Amino acid sequence: MSTATLTIDLDALTANWRALDALCAGRTGAVVKADAYGLGADRVARSLARAGARHFFVAIAEEGAALRQTLGPGPAIHVFSGHMPGDADMIGDMDLIPMINTVDQMIRHFEALPGRPFGIQLDSGMNRLGMEPAEWAAVRDLALAQEPHLIMSHLACADEPDDAMNAQQLTTFREMTDGTGVPRSLASTGGILLGEDYHFDLARPGIGIYGGRPFAEARPVVTLDIPVIQCRNLAPGETVGYGNDFTAARATRIATIAAGYADGILRTMGPKTSLWAEDIPCPIAGRISMDLIGVDITDMGHDPKSLQLLGPHQGIDTLADNAGTIAYEILTSLGARYMRRYIGG
Repeated sequence: MSTATLTIDLDALTANWRALDALCAGRTGAVVKADAYGLGADRVARSLARAGARHFFVAIAEEGAALRQTLGPGPAIHVFSGHMPGDADMIGDMDLIPMINTVDQMIRHFEALPGRPFGIQLDSGMNRLGMEPAEWAAVRDLALAQEPHLIMSHLACADEPDDAMNAQQLTTFREMTDGTGVPRSLASTGGILLGEDYHFDLARPGIGIYGGRPFAEARPVVTLDIPVIQCRNLAPGETVGYGNDFTAARATRIATIAAGYADGILRTMGPKTSLWAEDIPCPIAGRISMDLIGVDITDMGHDPKSLQLLGPHQGIDTLADNAGTIAYEILTSLGARYMRRYIGG
């Protein structure tokens, strides 16, 4: 088989959720937007629901509608983008909770779906989504009269515990929400780790569930094994791939493997990244191309059937560091061509 295999360990994923849940002073939901960070929202959300999650967060109403069909009635599904034009039928039919970001969204929701659930998103300093303090002050009484299910905000620097922005946003969020009597949510994974002051009534971890920083105790969730298509010998001075970026300095054995940047293996990670066979690191040789990568397997002494890019020796944060990005991008870039294999759960 020439297709790479992406293995997703649902037991590890739910163990990560339970570990974060144990840290939280209130309830713990789960962020499953972008198809559960590329790992399959249907399988991931069902496993988390069985583990006890009752609150889920998605980016857009269409994701929420698909998730409702997966989970059935019961769990709360919150939509970060709020109530956008054309969303009313989907929000109403699928029992979604839009997190209202603007006065226009509030008016749209109250007119189209009077009495139906909604939440409020406030901007406590990130300047991305949510009502700013002055805007919230103007409509606060009107909004609270309609009994929102949740008020939330989002931390900009929660993965940097010493950043003064965290305390600043916490103070602003408290000033905007104290006395409302409405359940509150501020913490994602990083916020949970900042401590109980940030937990409020509902936390909403994302990357920590999937095995990434800043949750250092997270269990790895994904492995990626890539088949070897062909192996060849190079004499010293011969080159590999586009632009002759790799030149053999010795007699070299090269394996060509069946994946590339079309599968989410970012080109920028190439110079710093190895694949693994057993306990032997095998450096990428030359440029990562669309469907193929050259790998130096000289030190193995034999030709492997496959090489591992993600696994016990190398996780999503290591690849992210090698590519100059973050684990979120590594996960959400994982391509559609992989054979996805779920274990556990």
